[in-house]
Amino acid sequence: MSSRTNPKVVVLMGGFSFEREVSLSSGRECAAALRDEGFDVVELDAGADVILRLKELSPDVVFNALHGRWGEDGCMQGILEWMSIPYTHSGVLSSALAMDKQKSKQVYAAAGLPVVHSVIVPKEDVMARHVMDAPYVVKPNNEGSSCGIYFVHDGLNSPPRLDDDLPDNMMVEQYVKGRELTTTVMGHRALGVTEILTDGWYDYDAKYKAGGSLHEIPANIPQEITDACLGFAIKAHDALGCRGISRTDFRWDQEQGLAGLILLETNTQPGMTPTSLSPEQAAAKGISFGAFCCWIVEDASCQR
Repeated sequence: MSSRTNPKVVVLMGGFSFEREVSLSSGRECAAALRDEGFDVVELDAGADVILRLKELSPDVVFNALHGRWGEDGCMQGILEWMSIPYTHSGVLSSALAMDKQKSKQVYAAAGLPVVHSVIVPKEDVMARHVMDAPYVVKPNNEGSSCGIYFVHDGLNSPPRLDDDLPDNMMVEQYVKGRELTTTVMGHRALGVTEILTDGWYDYDAKYKAGGSLHEIPANIPQEITDACLGFAIKAHDALGCRGISRTDFRWDQEQGLAGLILLETNTQPGMTPTSLSPEQAAAKGISFGAFCCWIVEDASCQR
């Protein structure tokens, strides 16, 4: 990043994924915070002309506030590496790995982290038959924000009917009951454990609508589970090769104690909206939203 007094930061936001609206919200929040911190900020909706626009703007650093495919999966990171523009969050390989749920689970398992059985199955097979015993979950292998998720419960006679716009291949995963927990890693520091409380399940509306969910931080859980979440989140961050911040999500079946703690996935570009979890965890550690965004920018580099 440039050493000038007010470095130019382009905040990449929007894009083409299912998570476009969430990304626009994250981008606006981060842009406002960075302006307050003294940066020269330009907001850029990442369209097909993104390379041309980046050349015109000539930023000192890109704050990548994109979520989902094309922005969080290594594609944009590759463009920024090619253009030699320092950028935030994880690099090409770790972004691609974390976005691919099945491959990231293979990395977790190799690192000794607890995961549940899942398979990748053609969409037509998912709709034709039960590919594993219920209960199970069907979801895209490379989307976030709870997009395109289907729960198949015990006693359901018919397989799920999937939307036409979902990918040709889907992940089918053993359902894990229990409490929703999450931990943010900042650099090599785990910030804390939040429990997410909802009336139903943690879907898109619960994540992003005001009042859609309650976040209890620190989570009211045994110290053994807190310590495990903190340790597992750092281990997942390192195993995937993440940089900057990441957030790892867990399910915990309290009836099984530590054996009931399962790692679900790691987000390499967590939401930065007014209802997002990572800024809340930073705030609980005394880190303001502005300082959080500033740290992310100062951590930016190429060859991540």
